Amino acid sequence: MNIFDAIKTRRAVKHFDANHFLTKEEESQLLALAQLSPTAFNIQNWRLLLVKDPTIRQQIREVSWGQAQITDASLLIIICADLKAWEKQPERYWEKAPQAVKDFMVPAIGGYYSGKEEVQRDEAMRSCGLVAQNLMLSAQGLGYESCPMDGFDFEQVGKIINLPKDHIISMFVVIGKGTQPARERGGVLPIEEVVKTDRF
Repeated sequence: MNIFDAIKTRRAVKHFDANHFLTKEEESQLLALAQLSPTAFNIQNWRLLLVKDPTIRQQIREVSWGQAQITDASLLIIICADLKAWEKQPERYWEKAPQAVKDFMVPAIGGYYSGKEEVQRDEAMRSCGLVAQNLMLSAQGLGYESCPMDGFDFEQVGKIINLPKDHIISMFVVIGKGTQPARERGGVLPIEEVVKTDRF
């Protein structure tokens, strides 16, 4: 699918065929494309948890306002971030770069994040938003529907999935075969309201 068409046709779909499963090849392709999402300093701080166990999915649905897409979609992906990815062997992120680039970038990572909890969290959320969009557009390109979600109890989901202490949950993305078309767009604001030039 043309990227412009994928952007125009992607919608938040709520109803999925619970009996449909992506092939291993489709799942692998989605995840490989997700990994191409940009992150600051290339720290790749997103973590994608695929929830496949029906029992765990049901537990998550119970703390997600009972939303059916939690159990019915082919894939339930909990998009998390490792807040401390920046300090975990940061040389890995630049191992293929020229030495001069490594010598600059690796120390710069610590200088940017060290002791700055708010920066770590803000950057994690930006990274998660980017990987979520890659997942949804890739799904659209493969002929599937998707839905980004934050209607759930973050603390309870964290307990269910055994979220590490240095990780946070950003959102869910569900992907699958839709059974009902998305509603018409609720409305798009005028371009001049959302786009400004030089100054507000």
